[in-house]
Amino acid sequence: MNQDKAREILEAIEPPPAPFTLVFSGRTNKKVNGLYKPAKSEIVIHNRNFDSENQLIYTAIHEYAHHILFTRRGGLPMPRPHTQELWALFHELLEKAEQLGLYANVFDTVPEFASLTAEIKSRCLAGNGSLLLELGRLLVQVEELCRIHHARFEDYVERVLGLPKRTASTAIQAQTLNLDPSLGWDGLSLVASIRDPEARSKAAEALSRGATPLIAKRTAMPPEDESDDPIETLIAEHKRLERSIASMTERMHRIEEKLHSVGISEDDIAL
Repeated sequence: MNQDKAREILEAIEPPPAPFTLVFSGRTNKKVNGLYKPAKSEIVIHNRNFDSENQLIYTAIHEYAHHILFTRRGGLPMPRPHTQELWALFHELLEKAEQLGLYANVFDTVPEFASLTAEIKSRCLAGNGSLLLELGRLLVQVEELCRIHHARFEDYVERVLGLPKRTASTAIQAQTLNLDPSLGWDGLSLVASIRDPEARSKAAEALSRGATPLIAKRTAMPPEDESDDPIETLIAEHKRLERSIASMTERMHRIEEKLHSVGISEDDIAL
C-alpha cells in the first residue's frame, strides 16, 4: 500500500473537513507508529513499523481522527491530545471502516478471539455486573437499617466497607433501575449515571450492540455545543475563556484583599 492509497481510504471513511497530507516516513520508529502535525495538517506514518496493511490503516485512522477533531475545534491546540472525545471519534471511524470493508476486525474474524470474547463476556463481565447489582441490593437493606438505627449510611459505606460513596450510589442506582447485568460493572456504572430515562435507554442499547462506553455515552448525550462549523467552535471557546478569566480575576482580587488586610503590600505580592 502506498501513501496515496492510504489517504484514499481515509477520505472514503469520512470526508476530510479540511485539506491534509499523508506521508510515509519510509522508516521504523520505536516510540510511535505515526503522528499528526497540526501546524501543517500532516499525517506521518512510519510505514516500516507494520507487518500488515491492516495495522497501517489502524494507525492512519487514529491520526486522521486527530486531524478531524483539530479542524472541528477551529484549529485550537488541545491541552491533552488523547481526550475521551478523540477516542470516541477514533472508535466511530474504525466502525465505519469495518462496515465499508476498509479495515478488518480480527477480533471478530479469528475464531480464537471470538471464543475468548464470548467467555470473558459471559463469565467475567456479566459476572461482575451481577456483583454490582447484588451490592446495590444489599446496600438498600443497609440504608433501611441506618434509618431504623439513626446511623449515617455514608459512614457505614466509607468506614465499615471502605468503599467510595460514588461506588455505593452507582450500585444502588443500577439495582433500582433493574439493569441488565450483561452490561458489566463499567457499563452499568455508565448507564446508571445518566439521569434522563431516554438517554439512559439509548446508552444501554448502544452498549448491548457492542458500542464502546465512550460511543454509548456520545450516542446518548451528544455534547450540546458540538458544531462542525469552526467559527462557531471558536466563538464558543472564546466565551468559555471570557467566563474563566472573569472568574479567576475575581478570585485573584479577593486573595489580594486578604493579603492587604494582613499587611502584605503590592510589592511583596509581586515578589
